[in-house]
This record gives sequence, structure tokens and C-alpha cells, in this order.
Amino acid sequence: MVTPDHFRVEYVINPHMEGHIGTVDRPLAREQWDALRATYERLGVDVAVLAGGVGLPDMVFCANQTLPFRAADGTPGVVLSRMHAPQRADEVALVADFFEREGYTLHTLPGTVPGSFEGMGDALWHPGRRRLWVGHGFRTDRAAVGAVAEITGAETTALALVDPDFYHLDTCLCPLDERTALYYPPAFDDAGRAALADGFERLIEVPEDDARERFACNAHSPDGQHVILERGNEATVARLREAGFEPVEVDTSEFLKSGGSVFCMKLMFW
Repeated sequence: MVTPDHFRVEYVINPHMEGHIGTVDRPLAREQWDALRATYERLGVDVAVLAGGVGLPDMVFCANQTLPFRAADGTPGVVLSRMHAPQRADEVALVADFFEREGYTLHTLPGTVPGSFEGMGDALWHPGRRRLWVGHGFRTDRAAVGAVAEITGAETTALALVDPDFYHLDTCLCPLDERTALYYPPAFDDAGRAALADGFERLIEVPEDDARERFACNAHSPDGQHVILERGNEATVARLREAGFEPVEVDTSEFLKSGGSVFCMKLMFW
């Protein structure tokens, strides 16, 4: 997790930031960040903390700058993002420095590949498999999908995103375990919905208000049992319980002003 010391809304690079410039309650944001970190630790997850960079208000959304992976031989690597918005470009080097210190091999997209790629904002691992689901259309270019597959050696499925409110894949899809995922169907085209139906035995549909207003799909299951998500998503919480999961509700309301919630605020690495 990246500390929220410099978090604020200073510009608009997604629809959710509209009307929120200068409105972040920074002490409250810190309380919410601390509570999310404590939630992970209570669930037995080790949390490494990286200081946010001065002048980088969105670096707290640390799912976006890289894609960590293990090669087939177990070697740890990380694909560095090529950020779509120039305001966020300098975040990548700071996260890359962390992984270099951790002994990861750093990989960049080939210069011949055009466009942007935004890490685990758009590239989600399928639990229990060497498979990536990669969203494209707003922050990640379709041309990057093949390069990511080649670098990681993973089976990769491209998913076209069609609604600007769901600008990253992690805003409309949340794999929970090998069989199950949360998703918001209208964020995908017909081919994407078909691919997800083929790839998961069980898809839990999130209602529009939960998905669009309270980022219910920007949840995270660190263990295939607990699902950490923004509080107030009553319909989604009920569906998760019915499916045998244990919802853990947290408050990320200050971060929603910038278009991110639980999944955006952490980066899993192995």
C-alpha cells in the first residue's frame, strides 16, 4: 500500500473526479487508509508500505503502476506501466524502485508497442491459474495485451471496456476465487461477457447503483473467503453471502472522489 499523505483531487482524468477538486478531507482519508491497512492485517495479510511521492496525488492507487508476476520457473518479475495520463507518469519509477529492491526483474513494454498500459488496474490474475484478464479501451490499449502475455507467459484474455465510468477493469470485474467473480455486465461488450461466462463457473452480477456509485466491483478477496468492499453495497453484500463469501465492509468514501476504492488502494505481489 502507498501512504495517502499527498492524496487529493487536483485534476480530472476520469468521470468520478468531476466536481471533487479540492474537496478531499485529508485527515479522514488517512483514517480510512489506516482502517483498510488494519483490515488486511487482521485477515493475516502482510502489508508493505511505500511512501507516496510529493506532487503525485493519485499514487495511493498503487494497483495501477505495475503488474507483478512469477515466471514459469518461479522468477519474480514486474511489468512496468505506461500511464495514460501524464499527471501520473512519475509514479511508475517510485514503485519500480520498490520492486527492484525486492529483487524483482523489471520489464517494460517494447517500444514498438503503441499506447498505454495501467498494470493491475487493467490486468487481473485469475485465482489459482496462470491466466490474466486484461481490460482495454480507456487506460490500456489493445496493442499492449499481447506484449503483456509475452512478458508474463500467462494465458491472456482481452476484454473491451465500453462505459467510461468503468475506465479500468478493476472497476467492473473482481475475481474472488478460481470459480467465482463479481462483475457488472454492461461495462463489457457481448464478446467480453461471453468470455467471462466461459472463464468462470459462477458470475455474481452487481446492480448498477452498487457498481457505478459505490464501486462494489472494486473489491478484493485476499484469501478466496473474505471480500473487502465499500460499505453500503447492500445488494452486493447479500449476494456475496448467498454465494458463501464473508463480506468485510470498509469506508473509502474520500477515495471514491478520485474514482478508486479497495482494489485500487493496494497491490498484491508474490
